[in-house]
Amino acid sequence: MVIDRVALESILARVQKPARYTGGEWNAVHKDHAATRLRILLSYPDAYEVGVSNQGVQILYSILNQRPDYVCERVYAPWPDMEAELRAHQLPLFSLESKTPCRDFDIIGFSLGYETVYTNVLTMLDLSGIPLRAEQRDSRHPLVVAGGHSAFNPEPMSAFIDAFCIGDGEEAMQDLADLVATDPGQDRQRLLRKIAELPGWYVPSHYAVSYHADGTPAVIEGKRVAKRYVAELRREWYPAAPVVPSVRPVHGRAQVEIVRGCTRGCRFCQAGMVTRPVRERSAAQIRELAAEALSSTGYDELSLLSLSSSDHSEIEEIARNAAQEYCADGVAVALPSLRIESFSVGLADAVREGKRAGFTFAPEAATERLRRVINKVIPDEKLLATADVVFSRGWRTVKLYFMIGLPTETDDDVVAICRLAKRVLDVGRSYHGRAARVHVGVSTFVPKPHTPFQWAAQADRDTIGRQQEILRREGRAQGLKIDWNDMDASELEALLSRGDRRLSDVIERAWQLGTRFDGWREWFRWDAWQQALDERGLSLDWYCHRERARHETLPWSHIDAGPSPEFLWSEYEKSLQAGMTDDCRYGRCVKCGINPRDCGDAHRIRKTIRLELKRERRVGAS
Repeated sequence: MVIDRVALESILARVQKPARYTGGEWNAVHKDHAATRLRILLSYPDAYEVGVSNQGVQILYSILNQRPDYVCERVYAPWPDMEAELRAHQLPLFSLESKTPCRDFDIIGFSLGYETVYTNVLTMLDLSGIPLRAEQRDSRHPLVVAGGHSAFNPEPMSAFIDAFCIGDGEEAMQDLADLVATDPGQDRQRLLRKIAELPGWYVPSHYAVSYHADGTPAVIEGKRVAKRYVAELRREWYPAAPVVPSVRPVHGRAQVEIVRGCTRGCRFCQAGMVTRPVRERSAAQIRELAAEALSSTGYDELSLLSLSSSDHSEIEEIARNAAQEYCADGVAVALPSLRIESFSVGLADAVREGKRAGFTFAPEAATERLRRVINKVIPDEKLLATADVVFSRGWRTVKLYFMIGLPTETDDDVVAICRLAKRVLDVGRSYHGRAARVHVGVSTFVPKPHTPFQWAAQADRDTIGRQQEILRREGRAQGLKIDWNDMDASELEALLSRGDRRLSDVIERAWQLGTRFDGWREWFRWDAWQQALDERGLSLDWYCHRERARHETLPWSHIDAGPSPEFLWSEYEKSLQAGMTDDCRYGRCVKCGINPRDCGDAHRIRKTIRLELKRERRVGAS
């Protein structure tokens, strides 16, 4: 079955951005369903222009469509106007490529990149005619799975998802697809038992949770699930011809992931903790992938992606070669994740010939003491020297990112954000006068699972309100712009990222009350979330603003993300004393819990750096 074209066209004439739903994009893959034995639907539960460029979805789309016996298509969350039209005309949600109803696929895989998409998952299931609750589904329904960074605490969504992929999906999704393809209509419970045996797959229905009288989990019955990760970023897994959106996307550019994983050890950063160990692509492979991506898409910007692009051991060579090859043709080379302490004049020179989109740095904290707390020490002088490099080479705008509400933070630490930003602006004015700009983004800290701060309390509303007022008062200067996020949104993020299974009821009730697109300010309804919590007798303060005890069973305790609980706790204790932990790429192993045998790239990088330091000493001595 496919959606009636006449009915669809009449609907599209009445919605915003109808191209969100038409498909037909350049490089989209179209296959005959009748000639394949397994149908997979990849779903990104946010607006098309946000999800269409998502690297995880693009990678899995490419890998699964390389199999001639599998068809893999895509779907994104319909905007509320499209949802209303589908309901009014009693039409199901459908895939972009073939306009096949979502319910007719064998597997639906949701990418959970952040927590504020959870209610969109329910909308998409409901529009598809698929029961919301996993316990209500059987072999007549698609297998509903999910992965992504938010899946590292799967419990809040456990009622709605049959199985979660914990970690990298390249091999895990192929294993799942092969298992389902052996018997697409097999008994659901038997299938789930088989999935639970696959490495990296978590089946919530196989786990029992009980609670103490104070509300904390008493025990989570079931084996600990270790994350799945790929030891090598294989070339054939990366999309040579990414889908080119038919609507202007949030990130419209060719992208190449150059490094996966980070060992810097920033104590607030979930991505850095759960993606260990470090894996690098070679400069030669990056060059090939960049050429393929640009030639197959026609983009005029190339983005070199990682948690810290400038930490690649060959980044200057990579950036310089890319600039030399493409900048003459009007292609900009972007390095979106730069470490201030590893930034160099050579790297700025390598990309300065292209379009100057500005530079973004994330000091996160503005005083040395607080930087030691978060394990990200960057002297002010280093930041100012880096700003001097950037401004002196023609850029007029520098963006800085900070956080407020960090553990042990004081009002003086907040005032320091404004003072440091003004010093950076002064550097820019010395080159560009009043044309210099400094934009500062300030987010509210959310303690995330599988980080050293997972035991910390989120700062309360009074504290954050006072700190935002300091930013408003102290951050006034021509050329300086300071923005901060809404506290309601930060509390929702904390609630959903740190919650347990009881929040499934809250999510469903909030959805029934009309919550959609919670990450979009115009649709965000905090009153509905508060009502849902109240009706279920649950406390926001208990989930968000309460410090956890050392031996408290955390909702995600049965998920092994790599770093051990002992390492994370030792880092938390060290943070309260403003103690530092070195990056293991530049020194000794920190015994984080990752098997040293799996840290091949880290050891290779460390050896390369040591050899380079010896060479520099010899040159200096001569």
